Amino acid sequence: MENRRKVVLYIAQSLDGFIARGDNDISWLSIVERDNEDYGYNTFIKTVDTVFMGRKTYEKVLSFGIEFPHKGRTCYVLSKTLQGTDENVQFFSGNIGDLITKIKEQKGKDIFIDGGSEAVREFRDNDLIDEYVISIIPILLGKGVRLFRETHTENNLKLIESKVFDSGLVQLKYARVK
Repeated sequence: MENRRKVVLYIAQSLDGFIARGDNDISWLSIVERDNEDYGYNTFIKTVDTVFMGRKTYEKVLSFGIEFPHKGRTCYVLSKTLQGTDENVQFFSGNIGDLITKIKEQKGKDIFIDGGSEAVREFRDNDLIDEYVISIIPILLGKGVRLFRETHTENNLKLIESKVFDSGLVQLKYARVK
C-alpha cells in the first residue's frame, strides 16, 4: 500500500506575492484577523506531525515570546549556520530530498512547510511539495520578501479548492501535477 504522507506548504501572502515586508515585518497579516476564524489552520495542523521551516522563520517565531507552536511534533529548521538541536527543533543542512524520502517511508501524518521563502525554494528546487495551500491577504505591499523566489524549477499545479472569506482573504489549494 502506498504511503499517503504529503508535503504541504501552508502559508499566507499579500496579493502581490510577499510573505513579509523587507524588514521581515508580518504585522500586516492582522488585517484579516477575526474572532473565531482561523481560516482552517487548526483543522490543518491536526493533519501534520512533522514541520520544516527556515532559520529566519524559526527566529521570527521565537521573537513572538509565546510557547513554541509545534511542540509535540518533529520539527526541522533548515540552516547552514546552526547545527544540532535545541529544546524545540533539530537543525538540518543536509540533502532535503533524502530526508523527505526517509520521513515518507515511515508511518505518520503529513509534513508541513511553515516558511520562509528560502525553505520554500529549496523544497521547490527538489520538487518535494505535494500540495500548496496559499491564503491571499487583500493587501499590496509593493516590496518585501517574495514567497516564491526565482528558481529554475517549473511546477505544474491543479486547483483542488478555493475559499473566499468575509475578511477578503482568499484561500487556494493546489496539488502538484507530477
